[in-house]
Amino acid sequence: MKESKAMSNIPYKIYLEENEMPKRWYNLRADMKNKPAPLLNPGTRQPMTAEELSGVFCEELVKQELDDTTPFFEIPEDILSFYKMYRPSPLVRAYCLEEKLKTPAKIYYKFEGNNTSGSHKLNSAIAQAYYAKKQGLKGVTTETGAGQWGTALSMACSYFGLDCKVYMVKVSYEQKPFRREVMRVYGASVTPSPSETTKIGRQILEEYPGTTGSLGCAISEAVEVATSTDGYRYVLGSVLNQVLLHQSVIGLETKAALDKFGIKPDMIIGCAGGGSNLGGLIAPFMGEKLRGEADYDIVAVEPASCPSFTRGTYAYDFCDTGKVCPLAKMYTLGSGYIPAPNHAGGLRYHGMSSTLSQLYDDGLMRAVSVPQTEVFAAAEEFARVEGILPAPESSHAIKVAMDEAKKCKETGEEKTIVFGLTGTGYFDMVAYEKYHDGKMEDYVPTDEEIAASVAKLP
Repeated sequence: MKESKAMSNIPYKIYLEENEMPKRWYNLRADMKNKPAPLLNPGTRQPMTAEELSGVFCEELVKQELDDTTPFFEIPEDILSFYKMYRPSPLVRAYCLEEKLKTPAKIYYKFEGNNTSGSHKLNSAIAQAYYAKKQGLKGVTTETGAGQWGTALSMACSYFGLDCKVYMVKVSYEQKPFRREVMRVYGASVTPSPSETTKIGRQILEEYPGTTGSLGCAISEAVEVATSTDGYRYVLGSVLNQVLLHQSVIGLETKAALDKFGIKPDMIIGCAGGGSNLGGLIAPFMGEKLRGEADYDIVAVEPASCPSFTRGTYAYDFCDTGKVCPLAKMYTLGSGYIPAPNHAGGLRYHGMSSTLSQLYDDGLMRAVSVPQTEVFAAAEEFARVEGILPAPESSHAIKVAMDEAKKCKETGEEKTIVFGLTGTGYFDMVAYEKYHDGKMEDYVPTDEEIAASVAKLP
């Protein structure tokens, strides 16, 4: 018989003390036997050097990007001080959800939405803004999908007095006006992408008239502006190794909270778009798995409309639609792939982190894709019993966590399931409205559509 909340000695929310908060970021690549493939220069097709990357990214971030041997990086005191505004974040036992599902499974979620930006993205945004300020830059450029990253970066730039130029995927710019306005509150300029303000944007609009945009398009525009404007660099909210490094605070805190009560998870589930949340959540657990110290069932959940892992090809591809960024070896649908205008928001990137792609290809984790109507059904059920309105991205992990808990009900297994709740959905009400009004559709690309896009791989 499953223990009730009253019977359990595990609190509803597990908080770490401030002095238990991670002081170092964990570099998962240091424990990988098969290292992620290097970024390639789009012109020479040779591995990118630090000097070449420094023309696009901040110098200190380039060092972090290229280092695959140093296991830990000290977190600068200024960043730690900022983290203390909202970290450590709570690890929550989903007692009410367990009762609703009548499952013997124990379900935990790491909640990253308890900050002004509303998501986990602030963990890396403040780090990247710090290094830009330290380098003496005037400002940074970036792209954003659903707006969580743009919101977080605008907040971080405001904190350090940096200018922030955001290119927001056009469909999200139109669907999520309030998240756009939060960026403007913090002083950022926000441009719907693709736009007429850049050469690449105009080219994309000419090739794809009426397009609703993609993260690949927005990246191209942001990079063009950064590399053509004195005193600016480009920063990215996902995919890159440096971002997964900063996000490792999520997993480090999760593991420390579980260890505090002697809890070992069986499954760790995260939504997957470019890889920042998933990579951060699983980092210390995957590290144990790589070192042979423990084993976990690690699951990446992606939208059926943009199935990079489950239907993509593992190959070198451009990181952006305009083909000006380095080539990365990753699971990809092709840099020209533009997802249907769905509400998966930040999970609309055509590829996946090189680090996660290598781990997936090595069989160290698995992936599933889910349609958005089922995702929103799960989100609503979760909101009604757990009291948090989840972001559409996080709801992909919620959907699969609930599915796995239901399987435990059928088999009687008492698995411990941990998933990442990356942020809140209070700026995603247009999506919830369409779901409630029956206007939300499940678009799944055909094999022919994906094949046509993958055929254009370099």
